[in-house]
Amino acid sequence: MTEATGGFKPPTNDPWKGFRGVCAGTLILEMIVILLALPVVATVGGGLTWFSTLYIVGLAVLMILASGMQRRPQGMQINLALQVLVILGVFIHLSIGIVGLIFAAVWAYLLYLRRDITRRIERGMLYGQRD
Repeated sequence: MTEATGGFKPPTNDPWKGFRGVCAGTLILEMIVILLALPVVATVGGGLTWFSTLYIVGLAVLMILASGMQRRPQGMQINLALQVLVILGVFIHLSIGIVGLIFAAVWAYLLYLRRDITRRIERGMLYGQRD
């Protein structure tokens, strides 16, 4: 039994591996939605400027890079910082800000799940911890 898990054995399967996969998948999905906003901004938003194009494509590239950084301890902080940048996209076009708010709700739920996983590990409630 280990001290790090509150006296319980570590879980049989690593729950953080699946959680990191969900975070990476969420970033890729958000990147796709952000890139799909390009035609909306071009058509409805009065056209794309060099700044709006660079901002949207830059966000997409940063999300791809961040999806590969989920193993790092600061992975969630990077995800949340990117989310702030997406919400600030409201100054580019309203649709970017709306996408940012929708995904902010998704990231808030993922933060809740992270806290729940941590609590379950500490209490020994995951599969294989009490065998």
